[in-house]
Amino acid sequence: MKPGRVRGTAIAAALGVVAVLGFQGAANGFGTDSPDENAGARYRATGKAKAPVEGKLHKLALKPKGTGKAVLSQQETKPFGLLGVSWKDPSAQVKGTIEARTRDAETGRWSKWITLEVAKPGLDGKRPGLHGATEPVWVGPSDGAEVRVGGGTAELPAGMELNLVDPGAAKPKKKGDLAAAPAAFALPAADPVPTDPPTVPPSVPGPDSTAPKPDVVSRVAWGADESLNNEGPIYLPGGKVKAVFVHHTTGAPYECSESAAVVRGLHVFHVQTNGWRDLGYNFLVDKCGTIFEGRQGGVDQPVNGAHTYGWNAESAGVAVLGDYTNEGASPAALDAVARIASYKLGQYGGDVNGTTTLVAGDTQTNFSGTKFTKGESYEFKSLSGHRDGFNTQCPGNSLYPQLGTIRAAGPAAGLRIATVNSAPPKPGTPLETTVGPVSLSWTTTTAPAQITKYELLVDGAVVADAGKATTASTPPLALGNHDLQVRATTLNGKVATSLPVTVVAGAAKDIKFVPVTPKRLMDTREGLGVRTGKVPGGGAITLPVTGPEMKDVTAVVLNVTATNPTQAGFVSVYPGDASAPRPNASNLNFTAGQTIPNLVVVPVADGKVSFYNHSGVVDLIADITGYFTSSGEGATQSSYGPTRLMDTREGLGVPRQKVAGGTAISLDVPVAGAKAVVLNVTATNPTQAGFVSVYPGGTGAPRPNASNLNFTAGQTIPNLVIVPVVDGKVSFYNHSGTVDLIADITGYFSDSTAGSTQTNIGPKRLMDTRDGLGVPQKPVAGGSTVTLQLTGAEGALPAGVTAVVLNVTATNPTQAGYVSVYPGDATAPRPTVSNLNFTAGRTIPNLVIVPVVDGKVTFYNNSGSVDLLADITGYFSK
Repeated sequence: MKPGRVRGTAIAAALGVVAVLGFQGAANGFGTDSPDENAGARYRATGKAKAPVEGKLHKLALKPKGTGKAVLSQQETKPFGLLGVSWKDPSAQVKGTIEARTRDAETGRWSKWITLEVAKPGLDGKRPGLHGATEPVWVGPSDGAEVRVGGGTAELPAGMELNLVDPGAAKPKKKGDLAAAPAAFALPAADPVPTDPPTVPPSVPGPDSTAPKPDVVSRVAWGADESLNNEGPIYLPGGKVKAVFVHHTTGAPYECSESAAVVRGLHVFHVQTNGWRDLGYNFLVDKCGTIFEGRQGGVDQPVNGAHTYGWNAESAGVAVLGDYTNEGASPAALDAVARIASYKLGQYGGDVNGTTTLVAGDTQTNFSGTKFTKGESYEFKSLSGHRDGFNTQCPGNSLYPQLGTIRAAGPAAGLRIATVNSAPPKPGTPLETTVGPVSLSWTTTTAPAQITKYELLVDGAVVADAGKATTASTPPLALGNHDLQVRATTLNGKVATSLPVTVVAGAAKDIKFVPVTPKRLMDTREGLGVRTGKVPGGGAITLPVTGPEMKDVTAVVLNVTATNPTQAGFVSVYPGDASAPRPNASNLNFTAGQTIPNLVVVPVADGKVSFYNHSGVVDLIADITGYFTSSGEGATQSSYGPTRLMDTREGLGVPRQKVAGGTAISLDVPVAGAKAVVLNVTATNPTQAGFVSVYPGGTGAPRPNASNLNFTAGQTIPNLVIVPVVDGKVSFYNHSGTVDLIADITGYFSDSTAGSTQTNIGPKRLMDTRDGLGVPQKPVAGGSTVTLQLTGAEGALPAGVTAVVLNVTATNPTQAGYVSVYPGDATAPRPTVSNLNFTAGRTIPNLVIVPVVDGKVTFYNNSGSVDLLADITGYFSK
């Protein structure tokens, strides 16, 4: 006896009188003789089938022996692996018992007698040429057979004969191939489908599923002889798989390398003996977890099979190869059934752990005695056993209790997007929204305790991990059409993905800026706006940023300061509460002990923004300087420069002297009608640590408690400022020591009808020289530039953009230097202003509002080499 070829000798004819649909019975006891060493390998796979494998059907007539009796004498036969008995009239009944035994081709031993159960006629509909038959039984490589029929009192049907199927052997890919492991069959169903005869599935692909499509061994791969199928497939009348019925095939034990031969044998028997159009089951699963495509018509299609009498019109059938009367199916087999059932049900919004309603196709009684009336509706579990619909033991007394395990092994069930901006999506109808955060909610019938995480997908890419405790989020959307999905992972590691909802994000109209006197909204050191206490690494805090006087706020302008960090890290500011999708963009980068500010223009969701700290712990401060609104109020944006307006080192715009501690200087804004001005302010040559506040009006105007720049002795640091203009002036206050100040204008806000309005589209990373995003993958050398295309075929923005809001980060600089960001390409005039100043090895960010010319902006590095990143938070257009 060869290893792995353990065949049961004690499983005999004790299955009772109910039908056991599927491969039934058991066969082939063993001795120790082995007259043919190669016989057992006849049906073992040696590689993927290169061509259809032609099976052979041998028929041997049974000899009548009086009323209710017939025999086939013990005799040698041609090789076969599967058998069954058939007769001409499918409606004729056999009152007695049909038994058979076979001779093992390996050992020469005869099996014990096995009972062949009579199959239900009409399982594949009323068809010409149908025969009555028993269920086929896999017996493995055999070369002898004996049959006896007895125990009945009525005449036997005419034309009784034994049908022996030799499923053939797939040819190896090349000479010397070893027996293939089960995984050799686990190939995507991508093999070409024969076009003659007409077996091509519908030209439209089947619907997407909430569960992933598993690898399925295609009919081509298992060697289906398509010449047996000359009718083509048929599809479910309603076009939906509402339930999956699980079967077992019984029969002798098998090796997984024989699985394809078992499937081929069943195919031949169902077509040539039963007279069906094709193999009855939609899918078959072996004990190693390999899934085989059954009835032709497309793995992704609602193919009408022949597997569960009375219920085929709304279901799919999955058969597990093997006998599970006394022993349960393997974990691999259970997992495979869960995967294929979840996929098929998920195509039509079904739940592998749910229920469904089916209409009875005939009047009958199932195994447990439940009566069904043709045309009436009945509730079933979406994953049911064959016995739930028909009077049969199938799928076996040991597999049937395992169906609960299969149901629980599926992914999150019924996962779907419930609302987009509070509106339920309609199939096939895109939802319209504006660029920026979109409110999303979703539902699932799986218990919350079973969920380990939800992820949000935009156009197939994960944009955020929403955690496990929420079913709502606010992912930001850029301009254009997008498919939104939610992906759920359960405790068992399975993944489900909701069907996509299409959303069309358009630019919000007439978004204008409302400047406000700088005001502190948040300080974790004092518990202002949020709880007292540093923000831990990996944690986030949420700040309400709107008030009764702020109408229809779309984005807010905050000067955010990180102070007292315990280690190097970064902070990201994003729309919504802490559970909302967090972008991969950052706003502040800092080192241990550093205090650093940066201006942030962040979209607002539900009146809130959140602050995420990557590592260590850090205190955060946020000062508001204005907001954008869709109410119709506010000012439009106009670009100006970049031009230097003030430099205390040279006496430009103000006296030529450092600003002393505790004093302020006033700058005239050279733009009539400006309500607010956009300035890149740089502090340099400070004699001690301190901060600068920029505020509206002259030096005598009220000074807010907000700050804009924080610095240490000897440091040069810039920050963008959007500050209201009062009486044509803004002022700069230095807290301590002395410091030189520089101010470069890049734009202003006014009541001009010629100005531009704002659109939120971020935060989103557009450029990263470290990985070649948007520009070549290499650091920017000293004295050179890189140009970022913002509009057109290669850009992310629509035509007509006048200025863009970018958070620019310089990292990995090899020496001290600065970066200038300016409009147009590298050939455009480069201004003398700078946007970022850095020292060797330091990472520093700064917000930039820069005009756009010909759809481009350019980044110039002064010296050394440096990597540059740019994250967009919005743009201006007319």
